[in-house]
Amino acid sequence: MLDATKFADFLLGGDLVGQGKEKYHVMWVRKFFKVRVQWLNHPWPDQLQYFLKVLEADPKVEQWQIDQAEQSVRLYFVNFLGHQEKIDDCEPLIRIDPENGFMVSGAIAAFQESLRLKNYAYKTEQSYLNWCKRLLRFTCEAQNVPSNGPVHLHEQHIKDFLAYLVLKRYVSSSTQNQAFSAILMFCRVVLRRDLGDFKENVRAKTGKRLPVVFSIEEVQRIFAKTRGTSGLMIKMIYGGGMRLTECLRLRVQDIDFDQSLIFIRAGKGDKDRTTILPESIQGMLKEHLVRVRELHKMDLEKGYGQVYLPDALARKYPGAASQWGWQYVFPSMVLSTDPRTNVVRRHHVSARAVQRALKQAMNDADISKHASVHTLRHSFATHLLLNGVDLRQIQEYLGHARVETTMVYTHVVKDLRNPAVSPLDMLEQFCK
Repeated sequence: MLDATKFADFLLGGDLVGQGKEKYHVMWVRKFFKVRVQWLNHPWPDQLQYFLKVLEADPKVEQWQIDQAEQSVRLYFVNFLGHQEKIDDCEPLIRIDPENGFMVSGAIAAFQESLRLKNYAYKTEQSYLNWCKRLLRFTCEAQNVPSNGPVHLHEQHIKDFLAYLVLKRYVSSSTQNQAFSAILMFCRVVLRRDLGDFKENVRAKTGKRLPVVFSIEEVQRIFAKTRGTSGLMIKMIYGGGMRLTECLRLRVQDIDFDQSLIFIRAGKGDKDRTTILPESIQGMLKEHLVRVRELHKMDLEKGYGQVYLPDALARKYPGAASQWGWQYVFPSMVLSTDPRTNVVRRHHVSARAVQRALKQAMNDADISKHASVHTLRHSFATHLLLNGVDLRQIQEYLGHARVETTMVYTHVVKDLRNPAVSPLDMLEQFCK
């Protein structure tokens, strides 16, 4: 049965749709439920396609309305209720016995399947699964049952677990919130339980922190201590303001030497953008790509050479995986097995290699700041501001959705410019 009120509250409480658009999405879902009665023997994805054909046959309905209708129905089933064919009764994805509870292994498997249906990133999937496993292991120990269950999960167990993380494990507020987000999703999509106002009472408050930034002189000292592929990647990350994962996932076709641009595909928030390709490293990058192409040819001769393609591109373009343009700019030196498909292929270089290279360069350059590879991205934005580049342009380079996010660097710039003279120094100068 359609629960329009809860669906509307769900949209109002999140940021899945534009502000003020919630009522239109509720309207389309209402219309869908009115006409779906004639297709009840079919799963909801098929019902959706039938519904869209009905709308396409109506000359009064425009294409943008059809797209909005499709989005609305998918929001209801995938985001609000979960991707299940028997979702009308809000049944849990696992069997829950009123007396014995549920089995831990079945719950974890169902949660993993739901995360993949929602197309979460692999790292996010692993992080959420890890938090869910830790919660259930903690609950099993509290109830003195085997680690595989059967176990009951109540709100008090979640409170106790989050308190354990803070009081015993001393986790930060951001880590605590990440754990709760994973638990909240697990309860919603697997157990079909909404924690309600409970989520407002346990989220930790996070303070505002200014980003750590390298000075221009420190960046030069770091570059003087880097070499090879890692050094090239560090320069590209600083020169283009990229995130580490964005640099790792660059494909050959994403580099435009003619326009001195780097195309970032499916960045944070699944957004594309362009950023700067520094001219000073283009010669070094071209030489690197020559070596990568030779490595790719050797892989093809050995029966490999097929790279991972996102979504269903491998089925849509069967030969694209072995084409030069789709290869990673920074491939790993060893073949590895894809953890999802078990296919042996050459993935991109590990993030740890770049992180270790930067740490070593900082040690060699005698820089003691608590910094990471992401500090290069902060430094990129701050140094552009120092050079008078417009804030909006920097926002586009960084891929920030809101200019308020980029404005944090204006506070950092104030500290890098000539500071005010301390009254202590003024007093000493007066005494002289």
